[in-house]
Amino acid sequence: MIGWELLESAPVPGSDKTICLFRRRDEFSIRVDGRELMNSRVHGSEDALATLVCPMVAERARILIGGLGMGYTLAAALRHLGPAVRVEVAELVPAVVAWNRGVLGDLTGHPLRDERVGVREVDVAELLQAAQESYDVILLDVDNGPAGLTRPENNRLYTPAGLSSAFSALKPEGILAVWSVRPDRIFAGRLRKAGFEVNEVTLRARGSRGGERHTIWHAKKA
Repeated sequence: MIGWELLESAPVPGSDKTICLFRRRDEFSIRVDGRELMNSRVHGSEDALATLVCPMVAERARILIGGLGMGYTLAAALRHLGPAVRVEVAELVPAVVAWNRGVLGDLTGHPLRDERVGVREVDVAELLQAAQESYDVILLDVDNGPAGLTRPENNRLYTPAGLSSAFSALKPEGILAVWSVRPDRIFAGRLRKAGFEVNEVTLRARGSRGGERHTIWHAKKA
């Protein structure tokens, strides 16, 4: 059996953890301290985070994606967006951006080269706190969702204060979509208390090919 090859590693800003990129033939894996965050063969629910929302956005919509990952959510979004839409990607780890500009780019057709896309190497929570009715759609795929793994600071996105920032950052009737590795009834209730109309969707990690069940919340600003 062919083993995994470590391609690169880098520190996770604001933590003592290390993020690593592995390859096995044409398969890639991103891991933090040995635990897999994402795999290039398992991205059906990451695609769905975008495809369930983006076909409905306005012609000149402004979209924020929190968490670049392997670029699957961004690539899926771009396939459903018109030429006048602008997509802003917030990715905390510079190495992840570099990997997507390099060896990972072929997986998704190099979406970072799209002229509609801008990337900021910053914590998405900081952007949300500074924005006021700026975005039509916010897609969050940070860590493992409300149950964080990479750094404790990511959890603030999913607190009442974090959801209040997201609510304020959305335009009227804007949509917040959140990816999670598992269901979370407490978090769904927190979304409603923040003022959102919530729809919860359960999807297979590999899409039509099955896999673990992941959760996506679509939360509309009332």
